[in-house]
Amino acid sequence: MKIENILLEIARTSILNEFTHSFKIDKESLKKKFPILNEIRACFVTINLDGKLRGCIGSLVAHRTLLEEIISNAHNSAFSDLRFSRLTYEEFRKIDIEISILTPAVKLEYTGIEDLKTKIKPFEHGVILEYQNKRATFLPQVWDQIPLFDDFFTQLSKKAGFSKSCLDSHPIICTYTASKIK
Repeated sequence: MKIENILLEIARTSILNEFTHSFKIDKESLKKKFPILNEIRACFVTINLDGKLRGCIGSLVAHRTLLEEIISNAHNSAFSDLRFSRLTYEEFRKIDIEISILTPAVKLEYTGIEDLKTKIKPFEHGVILEYQNKRATFLPQVWDQIPLFDDFFTQLSKKAGFSKSCLDSHPIICTYTASKIK
């Protein structure tokens, strides 16, 4: 079985266990068979229902094994994303799961918005925006829904809690890439 399928099955089992309590994830066996699961990695687990976001939780900084990251983030995406009610079993039967394994974030040095536009790679870079003790991120796949630079940063600024884009104030910008599994 391919590792991508294993990762998705781990995420699905983590969520299913909330409903049935009868599925166990054999962590030791999986870690022996698939060494990548032992790596300290950051990831996000995104749940979509009928093509729409239904939950997304993850870590920007690697602090636990990929196996623990997927188990925790899948469960939290289904049951702890404050933007949504808890996933129901009926919904669970129809969801699509996507896992994004992140590279470490890199701080961008830039002189202004026009310079930033030359350094950000739409559809490739995930972006972390930090300003006034607030932080938000969009995964690289968000470019599919918000493909224009100005719109992307306006929505990212709103996600961080600002009424409009804060790029004129020269916030900290970090980028990362992600391997997407679905």
